[in-house]
Amino acid sequence: MACERALLRYRVGEKIHGFTVSQVTSVPELSLTAVKLSHDSTGARHLHLAREDRNNLFSVQFRTTPVDSSGAPHVLEHTVLCGSQRYPCRDPFFKMLNRSLSTFMNAFTASDYTLYPFSTQNPKDFRNLLSVYLDAAFFPCLRELDFCQEGWRLEHEDPNDPQTPLVFKGVVFNEMKGAFTDNERMFSQHVQSRLLPDHTYSVVSGGDPLCIPDLTWEQLRQFHATHYHPSNARFFTYGNFPLEQHLKQIHEEALSKFQRIKPCTAVPAQKPWDKPREFQTTCAPASLAAGSSGQTTISISFLLPDITDTFEAFTLNLLSSLLISGPNSPFYKALIESGLGTDFSPDVGYNGCTREAYFSVGLQGIAEKDIQTVQDLVDRTLDDIIEKGFEDDRIEALLHKIEIQMKHQSVSFGLALTSYVASCWNHDGDPVELLKLGSQVARFRKCLEENPKFLQEKVKQYFKNNQHKLTLSMKPDDKYSEKQMQLETEKLKQKINSLSPEDKQQIYEKGLELQAQQSQPQDVSCLPALKVSDIEPRIPFTEVEVALAAGDTPVQYCTQPTNGVIYFRAFSSLNTLPEELRPYVPLFCNVLTKLGCGSLDYRELAQQVDLKTGGLAATPHVLPDDSHLDTYEQGVLFSSFCLDRNLPDMMHLWSEIFNNPRFEDEEHFRVLVKMTAQELSNGVPDAGHLYASIRAGRTLAPAGDLQETFGGMDQVRLMKRIAEMTDIKPILRKLPRIKKHLLNCDNFRCSVNATPQQMSQVENSVDNFLRTLSRSKKERKPVHPHVVEKSAPKGPGRHSPVTRKLVTDPTFKPCPMKTHFLLPFPVNYVAECIRTAPYTAPAHASLKILARLMTAKFLHTEIREKGGAYGGGARLSYGGIFTLYSYRDPHSTETLQSFLKAVDWAKSGRFTQQDINEAKLSVFAAVDAPVAPSDKGLDCFLYGLSDEAKQAHREQLFAVRHEDLVDVSNRYLGAGSSTHGIALLGPDNASITKDPSWIVR
Repeated sequence: MACERALLRYRVGEKIHGFTVSQVTSVPELSLTAVKLSHDSTGARHLHLAREDRNNLFSVQFRTTPVDSSGAPHVLEHTVLCGSQRYPCRDPFFKMLNRSLSTFMNAFTASDYTLYPFSTQNPKDFRNLLSVYLDAAFFPCLRELDFCQEGWRLEHEDPNDPQTPLVFKGVVFNEMKGAFTDNERMFSQHVQSRLLPDHTYSVVSGGDPLCIPDLTWEQLRQFHATHYHPSNARFFTYGNFPLEQHLKQIHEEALSKFQRIKPCTAVPAQKPWDKPREFQTTCAPASLAAGSSGQTTISISFLLPDITDTFEAFTLNLLSSLLISGPNSPFYKALIESGLGTDFSPDVGYNGCTREAYFSVGLQGIAEKDIQTVQDLVDRTLDDIIEKGFEDDRIEALLHKIEIQMKHQSVSFGLALTSYVASCWNHDGDPVELLKLGSQVARFRKCLEENPKFLQEKVKQYFKNNQHKLTLSMKPDDKYSEKQMQLETEKLKQKINSLSPEDKQQIYEKGLELQAQQSQPQDVSCLPALKVSDIEPRIPFTEVEVALAAGDTPVQYCTQPTNGVIYFRAFSSLNTLPEELRPYVPLFCNVLTKLGCGSLDYRELAQQVDLKTGGLAATPHVLPDDSHLDTYEQGVLFSSFCLDRNLPDMMHLWSEIFNNPRFEDEEHFRVLVKMTAQELSNGVPDAGHLYASIRAGRTLAPAGDLQETFGGMDQVRLMKRIAEMTDIKPILRKLPRIKKHLLNCDNFRCSVNATPQQMSQVENSVDNFLRTLSRSKKERKPVHPHVVEKSAPKGPGRHSPVTRKLVTDPTFKPCPMKTHFLLPFPVNYVAECIRTAPYTAPAHASLKILARLMTAKFLHTEIREKGGAYGGGARLSYGGIFTLYSYRDPHSTETLQSFLKAVDWAKSGRFTQQDINEAKLSVFAAVDAPVAPSDKGLDCFLYGLSDEAKQAHREQLFAVRHEDLVDVSNRYLGAGSSTHGIALLGPDNASITKDPSWIVR
């Protein structure tokens, strides 16, 4: 084992490639060994977590503490990735996405640090990416034109025409304009800025769109010089690759070229207040939120101790969960169930991302007149907790949650760990202490044993008697967006008025120069790259066994090293469900496990779920067929996991939910409806491109309409309408009708992932569960007249194949549709979908490579670099829908023109064999992404997709040639070749509103 080897191999005081080992610690609860080192000449810190995991991760983080809201750390994060001394080509970061088999590549700007992580399973790839990341961070070019492209610039609307007006452009500028439309995010930013006003937290590290144009290129270079130095850096490596190789490369390629400095980046302690403060702010009305009368948000926040006190932070984090998590928590009872609002306020609970932590609690979706009522409820609830404390079972449920989280194996465990330790380590806390969750739990139990009022005293100390308390309220202002636009116009006017004729000429010339640079072909030969020959030719097969339980229900068993956790799933078909009930399936799924069952009311059920499982979930699924575009399976996936000792309890809970769900509690149902509607509404600004994509594909295949119904803008608007209903009983009455068609053994299948030792226990429990389920006395007819049965191919280890009942519609005719959702955003989300070929068709493999090729070689340049959108590209779904999209985009119709140009570019075949090879690498990075033991065999269970079919598809991907790409471009993508659908989320657009071919909603 990597962790055992590390424990034996490294000694405190040992010198390795310019580093000295300072600590070697076993962390058995996470199956890893932590090795802490420091770099002798620069003082750079390094933490290595040796663990038997092939998905190795590297990250470097810098403490970045801005003093204004010009977005210096955020613009710098973008600009360092635009070329470096050793890799001077433009945008090596995005180029490496196509020259690598990385499982993750990104960069993040937090309030007080910037983090650059990547992960990969390939040792050569790790070295390549490490080289690029080190050079980007420590030796970036920081060219002025890159700053203009990524940060902000003044440029003519049409760079080729100096008569067109000057406007603000830039990727970060547009990204933050999009971010500032997210009311939840804005509220969280205000909480932090007002609660910690004395230093860096009072400003917006990502940049305020009205302040970003104050940032100069010289200030950016200066920020890099003072913050991106090894003495201000923390390196992190994770996995089973040898540490020595990492240290050697980091020392030789970067750290050996620096001397130690004293970085002045520390965040001083916030001075405590002597009395509470209040602050009010405004936001744009949320057009998708339920109810126009209640869109005010309020929260009460308390400053807590320094996060480097790891045990106090652990205790307060647990205390926070006891206060706000689930229907048994005191603040859920007092606030959510008061009916005053729709959901908790944003950023509710413990926040440990700043030097001093803080706790917030409040409500969103309230009427302005209820602000004082919410404040009084918070005060009364705290008094009540101090008097009565918490039930033992609730504390045990939380500790159980920690235990199961430690055992649950995620494929991105390294990324989770680097994110987990980042804030504490950033302020010189001990990251290894933070990882010792077992000893934290033991110490917490001891404190409770010695002092039963331990938690009540904490509530009194940090909440009741804390004068550093902020009450923040935010109410909608109908003129908010208009005022923001006016402020931006005034800022633009100021900038333009200060320009001399020479300045204006220079801006015009610089615009042309940037355009020329963006259009210039890039020589990427300086960048390291894997070859297609580095890709494994065959996939490792996952053995599954299918057997019939309780008579005739197929159960898929997949033996995996699940670390003592059992994963159970069941899929139930929706084929017999009447059409008028379909829109309510997502709501049914959302409330099914939250309304109570059998003898348990909703509070008792929540308690049992937390005590005995890692959670119970139900989600609607529309599963396309692998060989026919007009065939799909519809159903609900039930999923849960538990420690092996709790398996009988977990299966009993499912049995009670299936047989005796409670659908009588109208009051709690209304609470859940409001929360669901609020969450959907809040999620649109962050996932607008996904909503646009679902809508654009709605009329291209029979499954499209159902996907829109379950997960598109139709669902968001339906939930808004339901949340606004004065009488919700008619909706509640639909739930038992859905239950009748769904919660029975008809058209039902299960799957289990567990260790070999657990399987006999699992088989008995699943069989017992299935025997409790009802069956139809007579065969129910499917609502769809055309249902076809399809069996998964019988592969190695399969006893009897699973039969899936798919829906097909031979009368379906794809048709084009263009939809514009008018939303009060300053940016757009654009999607164009094209009906192409199913998974098993050879053309599907070519289209998958083509989507990656178009993204990397055309759309990224046109939409992000030239257009200034935060993101854009092309992708192909398993169901054969080819999507072109953009995200936080200042343009709409221009982007649709870029999509047309991208298709013309693809049809012309203006790409090289090297371009194709890079696209293949990028596609295989996704195809070969690691799969957790809990998810092995899931494709076979859900889609009937065998390893043999995956291997055949893999061989088709390897075989794609230049002529195949040109052929599928002509055959599917051009106008008139296939049916196209278009959707746009964003502000009013006169050219679209006047065009009768668009549906405006």
